[in-house]
Amino acid sequence: MSTTTNTKQRANVFATIWGWIRQVPPVYFIFFVVVIGVSQLNPNFATTNGILAFIRRVAPLTIMAMGQLMVIASGGFDLSQGSVVTLSIIGSLLIIYNNDENTALAIFVVLGLGILIGVINGFVVAYLKVPSLIATLGMLLLVQGGGLYWTGGGPKGYFTDNYRFIGRGYIENVPVIGKFPVSGIILIVITLILYILFHRTNLGKQILAIGDNQRAAKLSGVKVRMIRITAFIISAITAVIAGIMIGGYGGVSIEAGEGMEMQSVSATVIGGALLLGGKGSIPDVFFGALTLEAMFMLLNLLGLPKPYRDAVQGLIIIGAVAYAALSSRKRE
Repeated sequence: MSTTTNTKQRANVFATIWGWIRQVPPVYFIFFVVVIGVSQLNPNFATTNGILAFIRRVAPLTIMAMGQLMVIASGGFDLSQGSVVTLSIIGSLLIIYNNDENTALAIFVVLGLGILIGVINGFVVAYLKVPSLIATLGMLLLVQGGGLYWTGGGPKGYFTDNYRFIGRGYIENVPVIGKFPVSGIILIVITLILYILFHRTNLGKQILAIGDNQRAAKLSGVKVRMIRITAFIISAITAVIAGIMIGGYGGVSIEAGEGMEMQSVSATVIGGALLLGGKGSIPDVFFGALTLEAMFMLLNLLGLPKPYRDAVQGLIIIGAVAYAALSSRKRE
């Protein structure tokens, strides 16, 4: 009798543990496995310096992905993010014009441009009823062309030290770890702000409601058009911030943001967001971006060329679309 009781108790314990495991989003397990793989191939990755270098490198993509979540959770896409990154870099360069006193002005101007692009994207989608995929693809081409015209085909000059500090700098004399990247601090601040907006205010609830059922959200009093515009503005602002960080870290390039919009979509999908909208989490997308960057590192360590990286992103997006479609059918 006691043996049967003990067996049932063990079964209950295992069932409880399995229930807890099933509640954990898959992205955390994937991240753990990929990090172990990278650490095995590159032991320096697991050191303090390796982790801090990884944080500095992944910070722009993570910020962009969390901004992309705002649009995807509402049932849309923002394919203009990559071009906004490039515009932020070349715009900052031209405004600074080798004068460190112009750095603050440059940051404010490119942030203003980002807000304007977000408003236009949101207006076209919300008021003109153009699908977000088409609207933001058009904006991508428009911003790319405008940026090239602004620079005359090739940016000239260099970024000043105070601008580069945003992407390359460290805060010294940090207890325990010694120094911490400025980009990591920006990442933490932006993550906290977006977490509060998405999970602790009505904005996040309304974004998810629109993505889940726009008609029902409108009938319940949600200002669908304004929320959609707000989502695109946030997405554009995060792209500008990412562009400033990338420019500060890597310097001037008219191709700096190329393909980053697809990386942010991939990271958002890995983080569990539904491409049809209505589901998403800032912490999960945060780790989605970290996982994607760690995957890229793993592919590089395995000696696989860039096309494999693009193929991985394609498989992720196709799988996410298929999963969303199957989930939608099950609901019906």
